Amino acid sequence: MNSQAKVEEKIKAFGMSNAMMLQDLIQLQQRSSIDLGLEVSLDRSVAADYYPQFRETIRYDARQMARHYELFYCLERTIREIVASALEQAEGTPDWWSGNRILPALKTDIASRIQRDRDSGFTLRSTDELDFSTFGELSQIITGNWDVFGALFSSKKAVEKIMSSLNSLRGPIAHCSSLAEDEVLRLNLTVRDWFRLME
Repeated sequence: MNSQAKVEEKIKAFGMSNAMMLQDLIQLQQRSSIDLGLEVSLDRSVAADYYPQFRETIRYDARQMARHYELFYCLERTIREIVASALEQAEGTPDWWSGNRILPALKTDIASRIQRDRDSGFTLRSTDELDFSTFGELSQIITGNWDVFGALFSSKKAVEKIMSSLNSLRGPIAHCSSLAEDEVLRLNLTVRDWFRLME
């Protein structure tokens, strides 16, 4: 084997070692729920069969939007947890939804959405009624129960304003449209505003 071939073999071995180490780190990240900043790619069989068929510009946009989706997902789940936890504590029961804290019309709308999910034949997205509420409805729940949430948030008007902004920003993220640069900035500022409400 000449020296050029030896160098090429070493480079290949180095590349394979790094690829294997990266895969091990990704698996560690997934098992331990530690964010090492490593992106987990699509399932290999799906990626091999379908991903190359999408235009590169669409794949690039998807990677960019994934960051915004992740941020929004975390924020929305956190808001729902805050609402559920505060109302459970106020009512002294995990079955607070059955009490008087939620308007009957909203309960009816939510029950209808749950039934639509059941009728679809797919797995029910959640067993928690709160997960079927919109951002606007979450805002109404918070402001309509200000005796509970006034201790958590600094201003009812600010909650309404920020939740309205989040609802507007949610559209492009949830419906696979790209966020304009200004809207990315607005999303980041609105998330900061949300957390500032709880200071």
